[in-house]
Amino acid sequence: SMRTSSMRLSARELVSALSQAGVDCTTYTRRTSPDQADVVQVEPGHRVVHVPAGPYDLAKEQLPTVLQEFGDVVMGHIKNDSPADVLHANYFLSGLVAHRLKHELDLPFVSTFHTLARVKAEGGDLEPEWRDRAEHEIIACPDPIVVSCTEEERQFRRLYGNPQGRIEIVAPGVEHAFFAPGDRGGARRALDLPADVPVLLFVGRIQPLKAPDLAVRALAGLQRSDALLLIVGGASGPEGDREMVRLNALVEELGMTGQVRFVPPQPHHILSTYYRAAAAVVVPSRSESFGLVALEASACGIPVVASGVGGLLTLVDHGENGYLVHDRDPASGPSLQDLVG
Repeated sequence: SMRTSSMRLSARELVSALSQAGVDCTTYTRRTSPDQADVVQVEPGHRVVHVPAGPYDLAKEQLPTVLQEFGDVVMGHIKNDSPADVLHANYFLSGLVAHRLKHELDLPFVSTFHTLARVKAEGGDLEPEWRDRAEHEIIACPDPIVVSCTEEERQFRRLYGNPQGRIEIVAPGVEHAFFAPGDRGGARRALDLPADVPVLLFVGRIQPLKAPDLAVRALAGLQRSDALLLIVGGASGPEGDREMVRLNALVEELGMTGQVRFVPPQPHHILSTYYRAAAAVVVPSRSESFGLVALEASACGIPVVASGVGGLLTLVDHGENGYLVHDRDPASGPSLQDLVG
């Protein structure tokens, strides 16, 4: 694994389910701290190997420089310590490593991209040209590709044509032990929120792709001085810090400093308390391969207002568990007033 956030989360949940089904699983991820053990036994049949590759605090943009080193270590581990029957890569960087190992070890290979350069470009987020070439290199082999929903499959075929390998749809799920309807009053008391005001929630990385600015503008559109917006997440990627600065400037410009609360990233299982406290969850992403936040909110019984893109088209049944907005105008479409009263 060479990626964080929801990609790592979905990979972890998948491996956990596989191990509980009796499949022996090893997850390889880059060591990011000297405190990490070489091998961690997460549960029976599931171990995580922390691979030394580059400085601990290596920036995401520098990860391509350590792929050879990362792959060499994984290769040795598979050859000498933990034989494998199949490789599964999440994200294109891990895909490049697994693609190499597949050919050198003659192993079957399955890839899950989660995001693709051309999809991100359509949402206005341009990736380096070499990433597009790298993804094409992986797609060019007759290996299965896993996508999360029918919309992601349609998007893939439209932008990349028919791949050499088959496409399999495997939808992520949520753990109902954590994500289920609960008491709004209790959740608000736990988070020190007023009991009787409209609360909107945005959960995600602070970066242009996730469009947290639209959540702020949607709050402004309510024209309710008592309404609150919680933004749960941290700056991510090269644009993250700049987006945070722009976001704070927008909040100030709109005179909403007292109505927007920034919350640092939370442990995943704690998010259910935030969902339960909300009147509505806003998912304004420019592109979204699946949209796990929308699924988690729905599992907690909370309506979602989402962009009509990618997997969100599958997750949100317009007028049933939320609303889809197709033109990215926070003032258009169904009003949040319908949801917050």
